[in-house]
Amino acid sequence: MSDGRQAQPLETDRPTPFDPPIELRNRPLLSRLAYPDGHLGWVATGYTVTRAILADPRFSTRRELLHQPVGGERAHQRPTPAEPGIFPHMDPPDHTRYRRLLSSHFGPRRVTELTPAIRRYTAQVLDAMADGGSPTDLVTSFAMPIPALVICELLGVPAQDRHLIQAATGVMNNLDSTPEQTVGAVLSITETVRGLLARLRAGSGPSDDGLLAHAVATGDLTDDELTNLGMVLLATGHLPTSSMLALGTFALLTDPAQRARLTTDPALAGPAVEELLRYLSILQFDVRRTALADVEIGGQVIAAGETVVLALPVANRDPEHFPDPDRLDVDRSATGHLAFGHGIHQCLGQHLARAELRIALTALFERFPDLRLAVPAAEVPTRDRMAVYGVDRLPVAF
Repeated sequence: MSDGRQAQPLETDRPTPFDPPIELRNRPLLSRLAYPDGHLGWVATGYTVTRAILADPRFSTRRELLHQPVGGERAHQRPTPAEPGIFPHMDPPDHTRYRRLLSSHFGPRRVTELTPAIRRYTAQVLDAMADGGSPTDLVTSFAMPIPALVICELLGVPAQDRHLIQAATGVMNNLDSTPEQTVGAVLSITETVRGLLARLRAGSGPSDDGLLAHAVATGDLTDDELTNLGMVLLATGHLPTSSMLALGTFALLTDPAQRARLTTDPALAGPAVEELLRYLSILQFDVRRTALADVEIGGQVIAAGETVVLALPVANRDPEHFPDPDRLDVDRSATGHLAFGHGIHQCLGQHLARAELRIALTALFERFPDLRLAVPAAEVPTRDRMAVYGVDRLPVAF
């Protein structure tokens, strides 16, 4: 077993905007990691080891047990247990109860029902982008508004609140945000949800078929649970998808051959989305588990109380599972990738995210067949210090 003398801190430097950090690529499949707060834990980079940990009930997602591998002051704060409704940081049976209540609202049938709205919002955004003229920042003009509009539609949140939600979730996902900034962002979203719940209970809410309106009507959850649940879904329901839309477009704009395959063969839209999810894997440092007991895995013993960072971007480039993994190939079958996680905590919104990515990327290149970068690729700023990786801006011309 590795000892503490071999532990190294996590480095975040990437060789290109699309490749995982160099230091992570050079690590063994499971190795010791020195955390900023002094914790001695682990990082998993191999596909098989990562998938096994994600599926193992002896590993917990409880917030108070997790250590953060990257960040400033926030990484030294010991988190408190998750409040009622913040189910991603709960283990069964609490996690199971919330997940069961939500699953039908994010399942394939509900996504099919939402598909016309996704197409409509995408068309509206592309119309506005055309009216705004070239050049434009694709992050603000395309990638951010579509997922925000869709999650507002699903939850029944007024679209005019999306700008506040976008700003607050950006602060929450910035690993260098101070604890005070993070708390302020959480409170901002919480107040928005509380206001909506109050209007729904008073019979003056904006939608009677949104998830929150349905949850209020059933009476299964308290206001505190509903508020926290709404906050979680808003925070996680649009930033990862918007990051994938922008980064995926960036990758295709720098790879003309793969872009041409996608745009000339509509049947490749689904496989292309899966390959982009595998190739880019934007959840870079925030998928973590803490062992509840001593667990032997990958030839190592992870002791009870030790946190493991699951490096999904590296696991999805494991050559033992994906041949020639550093090549973007939209003809590839990327089945089994871990971009949405695995096991009981696999992303609840994966079907919705896939639909948004497939519809929006296809429509973007149909509407603007001559879309191109407006600056050299090396000048596109990336979100290296965000829990959800992506680009800050993507200047394009058309």
